[in-house]
Amino acid sequence: MSTNIPKKLAGKVAVVTGASKGIGAAIAKHLAAEGASVVVNYASSKSGADKVVAEITNAGGKAVAVQGDVSKKVDIDRLFAETKRAFGQLDVLVNNAGIYEFAPLEQITEEHFHKQFNLNVLGLLLTTQEAVKQCPATSSIINISSVVGVSPAAGGVVYSATKAAVDAVTKSLAKELGARKIRVNSINPGMVVTEGLHTIGFAESDFSKLVESQTPLGRLGQPQDIATVATFLASADSAWITGETFLVSGGYR
Repeated sequence: MSTNIPKKLAGKVAVVTGASKGIGAAIAKHLAAEGASVVVNYASSKSGADKVVAEITNAGGKAVAVQGDVSKKVDIDRLFAETKRAFGQLDVLVNNAGIYEFAPLEQITEEHFHKQFNLNVLGLLLTTQEAVKQCPATSSIINISSVVGVSPAAGGVVYSATKAAVDAVTKSLAKELGARKIRVNSINPGMVVTEGLHTIGFAESDFSKLVESQTPLGRLGQPQDIATVATFLASADSAWITGETFLVSGGYR
């Protein structure tokens, strides 16, 4: 009896933005493991993106790294031109690239606001706009939002607002693109242990310990916790799901 189970994303092509590390890297590797050819997008960390590509290809998968700051339209255009050149099509877009900065109300500036909205919201919209030009029916768009989109954090008013906007964009585009059979969903992670969490000093902070203590499953997330859900949403297993926000947070609200 054959044990060769067909891979869920065989023959599909996926673009994952901000995929040089953390959640994006994990998603890229999981999609590739299910048979997708993956474009690993990065803004600045070429070494990180090359490492992800190497891990995928060493495991027998297909991947290329493409630089592009997805808050800039010219970079977005190049990203999808390179995708078409490399793989000829596009079936899955994961809008993972994002930035988070926390500040109390009195420290909010125009720069603080626009930096986050330009990437987290406008960049996501422009990336999706360009992607759907190539997407056939049954394509899947997955937006990486955050638990703060539905449960805003004190001191994170702008970041929380960007993620609430991402959830609204998800629902609106699901209705707009449904007639074309393009599905749009978002994943709202809780606190996930990534390089970024360590960089800003949250990984071992009292705040992270508080979140962990308030999480019913008793631990912070790992990148693969998000990647498995993204793989489900990218595949035909979720063929009748669109316009949903999936809270993946260990029960944290």
